[in-house]
Amino acid sequence: MKTIRLGKDGPAVSRLGLGCMAMAGTYGPPDHSESIATIQAALDAGVTLIDTGDFYGMGSNEMLIGEAVKGRPRDSFKVSVKFGALRSPDGAWNGYDARPAAVKNFLAYTLTRLGLDHIDIYRPARLDPNVPIEETVGAIRDLIDAGYVRHVGLSEVGPETIRRAAAEAPISDLQIEYSLVSRGIEDAILPICRELGIGVTAYGILSRGMFGGAWTPGSAGARKGDIRSRMPRYEADNAERNFALVEALRGVAQARGLTVAQAAIAWVAAQGDDIVPLMGPRTMAQLTDSLGAADAELTPADLAEIEAAVPKGAIAGARYNAPQMAMLDSES
Repeated sequence: MKTIRLGKDGPAVSRLGLGCMAMAGTYGPPDHSESIATIQAALDAGVTLIDTGDFYGMGSNEMLIGEAVKGRPRDSFKVSVKFGALRSPDGAWNGYDARPAAVKNFLAYTLTRLGLDHIDIYRPARLDPNVPIEETVGAIRDLIDAGYVRHVGLSEVGPETIRRAAAEAPISDLQIEYSLVSRGIEDAILPICRELGIGVTAYGILSRGMFGGAWTPGSAGARKGDIRSRMPRYEADNAERNFALVEALRGVAQARGLTVAQAAIAWVAAQGDDIVPLMGPRTMAQLTDSLGAADAELTPADLAEIEAAVPKGAIAGARYNAPQMAMLDSES
């Protein structure tokens, strides 16, 4: 698999990365053995970037990854971890904590759960409105100096925050939702990342499975714990409209020998070598499908047809519900 550098100051990583949130019960109960096999198959296929959050599955996702990578050479993979989200025993979200003392505390638990001696990219999951970003980034820089972290990353923050963070320490990449139907970063966020030499790790590239190939209205969100039951794009009226976009893309993809998922992933990858799409499979079959995008070569004509099938702004519904959208500095 092709390797690229993540920003001017970041590590070299595979062209496609592996996001592990779906293996933490986000879209329904996960299968432990299938998850381990999927992570290991991704590594065997040349994927070197693994992304997680210390709050995915209340830490169980980190333990899963630790089990999957045990025994592999440490320099054969990179781990990106988001921190700061606060959870309660019933799974509710209780805001964010990015104070310097909290940053160091979160990392101590992360290293233990993963069974690693350092994290390659460490990033706050969201901007803590009560803590200046300079203080959070400064704490990560201290951890870099101590040898526990290699690079500073950001997640879901806007242009002003990006600039302030970059003035405090080199930033490898911004992790943010970016897909055919979530293109808000193109207006101001992507330009400032490129101005400052900051890479982008794009999540939600299939819009939570909407463009995964098997979704139909009503088929997602039904499983216990599936977060899509609370997402506007999957509400009944919106889902019917959005399914038409999926079918339009399916026609364009099939004409090029691609699946819906491969076309959607390849489109994200084609937006620049500074953007790393994060695949989010739950199963080996989904991983195999997604990996097929690595070899897809889209011409300008292909890209134009894909964007005609799924026009910018055509999606019905916001990417999160209103309370969660209010927490996004990237949307401010």
